[in-house]
Amino acid sequence: MNTYSAKKEDTINKKWYLVDAEGKVLGRLATQVASILRGKNKPNYTPSMDLGDYVVIINAEKIKVTGNKLKGKVYRYHTGYPGGLKSTTLEVLMQKKPELVIKKAVQGMLPHNKLGRATIKKLKIYPGEEHPHQAQKLEKID
Repeated sequence: MNTYSAKKEDTINKKWYLVDAEGKVLGRLATQVASILRGKNKPNYTPSMDLGDYVVIINAEKIKVTGNKLKGKVYRYHTGYPGGLKSTTLEVLMQKKPELVIKKAVQGMLPHNKLGRATIKKLKIYPGEEHPHQAQKLEKID
């Protein structure tokens, strides 16, 4: 029995999905979105190819987290200069850029290579209800 492996020549139909993040838990939403972006919900899934669909997330500012993560979870980055370690908490980041919180959560669940960088570009996140993707005929999922 042969294992199916998708090829570049195969026609890949990419769908657009709409996810309403209002009242959803951050981690559970991120795993579901990462799975759709990778294409793991399709029967022709191939780990080395980008077969996933596009995902539009609305209401990113209304997402929930469990436990003490609002004050305890810290996002760190380094500027590259000596003493350049910067940090911010989840609470502050949710007020400033709520879409970045979801993007970082999903990006951490994707491969850390060229494939992951190409996959994250198919994720569109908006803090409110409004989005410019009505023409794509979005399919709403829960």
